[in-house]
Amino acid sequence: MKQVIIMRGDLSISRGKIAAQTCHASLGSYKRADEKIIKKWEREGGKKVVVKVNDLKKLFEVYELIKATDIPYFLVQDAGHTELPESTITCLGIGPDEDEKIDKITGEFKLLK
Repeated sequence: MKQVIIMRGDLSISRGKIAAQTCHASLGSYKRADEKIIKKWEREGGKKVVVKVNDLKKLFEVYELIKATDIPYFLVQDAGHTELPESTITCLGIGPDEDEKIDKITGEFKLLK
């Protein structure tokens, strides 16, 4: 079981902003997950993986793929109070769910460093 957060790599934002955006994605997707899945994920340690895509176009490609599944997801739009213009799409939270299901969609992406 895991959760994957996909962050846009083309945004010039601070590490703190990245942390905040990935937290929004994690919580948003978590809230949409089935209770049985959440309990299993939490028992297994609540694994989270943060990866990146090059740009908004690639993020939307993944977004369209994930919408066609039963995996919970949450697309994050920034409120525009600090570093980004309002409604900037920053990242996508996926899961928690079974590793294999999520890997079919996110397995190709590199870790965010």
